[in-house]
Amino acid sequence: MNFQIKSRIVVWAAGVLLAISLFSACKEDNLINKINIFSIDDDIKLGKQLDDQIAADPATYPLLPETQYAKSYEHIRRITTTLLNTGKIKYKDKFVWQIKIIQNDSTLNAFCAPGGYIYVYTGIIKYLEDESQLAGVMGHEIAHADRRHSTDQLTRKYGVDFLLGLLLGNNQNAIASIATSLGTLAYSRSNESEADLASVEYLCTTDYYGAGTAGFFKKLIADGQGGKTPAFLSTHPNPDNRVKSIEDEAKRLNCGGNQLYQSRYAELKSSLP
Repeated sequence: MNFQIKSRIVVWAAGVLLAISLFSACKEDNLINKINIFSIDDDIKLGKQLDDQIAADPATYPLLPETQYAKSYEHIRRITTTLLNTGKIKYKDKFVWQIKIIQNDSTLNAFCAPGGYIYVYTGIIKYLEDESQLAGVMGHEIAHADRRHSTDQLTRKYGVDFLLGLLLGNNQNAIASIATSLGTLAYSRSNESEADLASVEYLCTTDYYGAGTAGFFKKLIADGQGGKTPAFLSTHPNPDNRVKSIEDEAKRLNCGGNQLYQSRYAELKSSLP
């Protein structure tokens, strides 16, 4: 074990002991919420491991080949670049911010692995109605990575000891299951609220409609009223005031953009298989 890793363990252990002394009256899950054992470089390293695993499992993750669908990636990268250039992404120049499209029309989802590895399913692209909605969804997922919610929740899900072992090179056979869990991580309500509001903050600095994410949730809620709950809502908590909070934030920030880019979005949809 090299000196750097030993030092990290000593610092981490001291931090845990201090946290326990300060928060001994708190529940264990609340304590874990306050501890993220990952450094920024660890986020990037874990994200790369997960990205490699996803690329190696085409049965589960049928990635759309960019050579064949260059137009689709041109559209999706334009949206990504617009969001990253808002000046609101803390790790804009540190994380990789790589985006890939997963060909699965029955899955309404998008997720972002630690370190900025973004994945968007064709199902959610085809489900949405305009580009501002997709930009809102992507902004939401980018916020989870940029605010480091992903590693916070992985710590909660797998435990400190397990993930510490992963950082030290152990438990490598668990990478596949961790990759599978990324799309269904049960973020806390506070994490979801923070990501919702961050998406408004991002869009508000562009000419997109600032509350684009709200339009997406309105559509999900309306479609779920028939008794069939959309898959996205089963993995992303939906408090009653979620749409209102997004729209109120857009008003508070005085977002001036109102562009939906529906025709441009139709081009993206038509470029998909």
